Amino acid sequence: MEDKQDYLGHRERLRDRFQKAGAAGLKDYELLELLLTYAIPRKDVKPYAKALIRRFKSLGGVLDANQKEIEEVEKIGPISSTLIRLVKEICGEYLAEKMKGKEAVSSPRAVLDFARMKLSGLPHEAFMAIFLNAKNRVLDYEILQEGTVDRTVIYPRRVVERALAHKAAGIIFVHNHPSGDAQPSPEDKNLTRTLMEAARTIDLRVLDHLIVGKEGYCSFVESRLMPGA
Repeated sequence: MEDKQDYLGHRERLRDRFQKAGAAGLKDYELLELLLTYAIPRKDVKPYAKALIRRFKSLGGVLDANQKEIEEVEKIGPISSTLIRLVKEICGEYLAEKMKGKEAVSSPRAVLDFARMKLSGLPHEAFMAIFLNAKNRVLDYEILQEGTVDRTVIYPRRVVERALAHKAAGIIFVHNHPSGDAQPSPEDKNLTRTLMEAARTIDLRVLDHLIVGKEGYCSFVESRLMPGA
């Protein structure tokens, strides 16, 4: 009974600190610990939260892990792993809403934050297009192709078809590098050139190609890698 009271009192103190100061009032493992209290109601979850941080190195690493990897940590079951995955997906949808309607050139951080949240933690490569109107405001996005751990195949015709379907005037390409290194490969540069040539056939402006990874990102525009720039 005494042990039960100890962890119940600790949970109450965590919730109180969060309510008063938000995330700034808690350490990373404590944020994770507070989250796990809603999945594991009758145990001290601090050891579980710390085990997750040890395994994945950071709170971001935990959120980027897939459900199977999370469940490989001792005492973490499908309810907890689903809750962690749900948080990541909600964050992605929140950032998508914040991005839509914004002018992509004047709000590049909103686009980048969304792209990193959506793709950087995936264990395989994925290619996404962000569609823009004539004023460079974000209309929508689509993941057009998913591939293997180190490559994905994207067909220019597919990009053109989806841009026309969205009535887009501009587009931003995004893909991830599961290795974590966001530097573009020769294949990435060739793909960008090919897709830009296809875009020109329908007067579709290519604003950027972003590569995202756990260790950072690369913007073809910022790096002056856009063909013809």
